[in-house]
Amino acid sequence: MTTVPASARGEPEAIVAPRELLNRARRYAEPALAAVTVVALGTGAAAWLAGNRALADELWIAGTVLALLPAVWWVIATLRRGRVGVDLIAVLSLVGTLLVGEYLAGAVIAVMLAGGRALEAAAERRATHDLRALLAHAPKFARRRVGSAVDVVPLEEVAVDDILVVGTGEVVPVDGRVLGSVAVLDESVLTGEALNVERAPGEPVRSGAVNAGSNFEMRAAAGAADSTYAGIVRLAEEAGAQNAPIVRLADRLAAWFLPLTLVTAGAAWALSGSAVRAVAVLVVATPCPLLLAAPVAIVSGLSRASRRGVVIRSGGALENLGRATTLVLDKTGTLTEGRPTVVAVLSAPGRDAAEVLTIAASVDQMSGHVLAEAIVTEALARNLVLTLPADVVEEPGQGASATVESRRVRVGKLPAEALTAPWTRGAVNRARLDSAAIAWVEVDDEVAGAILLRDPLRRDAPRTIRRLRDAGLRRVVMLTGDRPDPAREVGAVLGLDAVYAQQSPADKVAAVTRERASAVTVMVGDGVNDAPALATATVGVAMGARGATASSEAADIVLTTNRLDRLADAMDIARWSRRIALQSAVAGMALSLVAMAVAAAGWLAPAWGALVQEVIDVAVILNALRALRGDPATKVDLLADTGDLLRRFADEHDELRDAVLLLRDAADLVVAGDPHALAVLTKAHTFLRDQLLPHESAEESELYPALARPLGGGETTATMSRAHAEIQRLSDRIATHVDLATSGGGIQQEQVDDLLACLYGLFAVVQLHFLQEEENYFTLAEPDRGSAEARRTQTHGRK
Repeated sequence: MTTVPASARGEPEAIVAPRELLNRARRYAEPALAAVTVVALGTGAAAWLAGNRALADELWIAGTVLALLPAVWWVIATLRRGRVGVDLIAVLSLVGTLLVGEYLAGAVIAVMLAGGRALEAAAERRATHDLRALLAHAPKFARRRVGSAVDVVPLEEVAVDDILVVGTGEVVPVDGRVLGSVAVLDESVLTGEALNVERAPGEPVRSGAVNAGSNFEMRAAAGAADSTYAGIVRLAEEAGAQNAPIVRLADRLAAWFLPLTLVTAGAAWALSGSAVRAVAVLVVATPCPLLLAAPVAIVSGLSRASRRGVVIRSGGALENLGRATTLVLDKTGTLTEGRPTVVAVLSAPGRDAAEVLTIAASVDQMSGHVLAEAIVTEALARNLVLTLPADVVEEPGQGASATVESRRVRVGKLPAEALTAPWTRGAVNRARLDSAAIAWVEVDDEVAGAILLRDPLRRDAPRTIRRLRDAGLRRVVMLTGDRPDPAREVGAVLGLDAVYAQQSPADKVAAVTRERASAVTVMVGDGVNDAPALATATVGVAMGARGATASSEAADIVLTTNRLDRLADAMDIARWSRRIALQSAVAGMALSLVAMAVAAAGWLAPAWGALVQEVIDVAVILNALRALRGDPATKVDLLADTGDLLRRFADEHDELRDAVLLLRDAADLVVAGDPHALAVLTKAHTFLRDQLLPHESAEESELYPALARPLGGGETTATMSRAHAEIQRLSDRIATHVDLATSGGGIQQEQVDDLLACLYGLFAVVQLHFLQEEENYFTLAEPDRGSAEARRTQTHGRK
């Protein structure tokens, strides 16, 4: 068995990279220099108070020289990087104090220079803490099982289909799929969400997640270089490699600040004849507000974004995101969930919808088609018991057929001539109105039902689009390869400015190019076909939670969780960081210029000037670090119990949504004069009385009062309360119709018009009310693997 490397056991490695040694040396040298200069200043002051002026001067001179030597090196290093040596001002001020005999001022400057350098390093470490933690979290080794032996191997040696063992507390080394038992994972490093998630056998796991449960095995689906976390690490390593535009602006401003300082100091000396005034000007002419404020604020923004599950490639991408005015989005997987779901199960007269779904899922559980997976997922979510089919035959593009309990069942497309029953025309019309696909269910050559499927809009999409517009976006465009009808529907619901359907990858690139010609443009996508358009946009954003796809590699920003609202979070962070950077640089430079003028007039001695300089530096650093906390105006202060309530009622919506269809089914039967109409109407009334109305009442008494405080008052839920009242009114009216029909032996003709108005009206009100609550309130809570949608995904993983 291979020996476990020291680093894998948590022990320090014997050999440390030279760059790391240099960083460690700097980490200790700068505080040490600050401490030595403080000692020189303090002991000199003590000697001066004791009357020993000569010793005091010697100690202050020693402190000045100790600071001067590394300052000269800093100037040389800056010049070698091709940047203007504004640290030359500090060197000149130290030399000037020695030449004019202002030894106390020199010692104070030495303390301030060394202390400022140490403070800068501490600020940089604080700002980059999350990015460094991201890099440090990267796995380096994996435990590979071959037979009964488990070897610890370097991550680069892991190949596709290797069996890996992940112990408790260990990081998942590569992307793969769970084997054997359920894996409990902490994915907070990837998604920013603190709740643990469960992955059933066969479900995918992503590298970078931490095993929060017992040991489990997985089969590698990618090598180290192609796994999710490797892509995130590559982006994080590049995050500081490029200067943001605002940082480059600071460099340009610093280029004229040096000659301005020298001219001001020379003029003060020439006009007054006092070299001390010139030294005082040099002392207060600190370049820190320019050189430090912008980088610290931008890096703080990068760090804050990483905590929200947004990995940004560079400071330039962060700043460009903050300046963006146009947003271009793909539809599938970006604005929609990216996978079809069952929206309705229609049955032929005399058949039950649950029976239709059960036999269809029994056949489709042997198929890998995306629509088949959706049907099986829906059946398992309803706790239907599936039967193992026999004689399965799958026809690509047409569907699948099999024998289920001695009946020949076919699921898929049917020719128009087979759809002769009146109810099938209604199913076709409904699918067209809903922009849904139809999977017909045929039993023994007779059409038994139809299953309608569509790719649903992301629940958080409308609120996210509103947030992005509030952040400054003036134009939102959708590009999709889908048909025009569903594309227009999504555009209408979200209030988009332009919708382009049936777009090829080349069409998307052309559209993004047009938008970029007139505005800073952000493009969001999640598929390989989106990669060229992402690369063309000013800022490309990839929905990268599904792995290191081509879109992730081409993007400037990767959302590591499939939540579109994280883009709004990133834009808030970008705008706040840019504002803080500009604010710090402008305010710091203004204070420095004022101090220079005061010193040139002779009103500020060099020693006091050094103190003023440090006050400005500290203020600039602390202000720049505000970017770590984010804009207080954008925070949503949800109480913990409110989040629990939101998740609870979101789950209830998922459970009630299918039953709401009873209202439309009952109305359809009433219109057709079907003899089963009263039975279905009674069933719908029972659903209203026992399930829907208690749910709405609980929202009114529990959820809305809890939301009043974090959302700013009860008026924010007033329209929702009015909807509750309308739901209660229509439900009571339907109850009256049920009583009349029951006592009269059936639905009377004079009841039909009002009954239909009540049923169709209530169906529309409830549907709209559910959508409004889900968009406005439920998306405020972080997703929970206990939700119904998550349970469907987990259940499907066990099929």
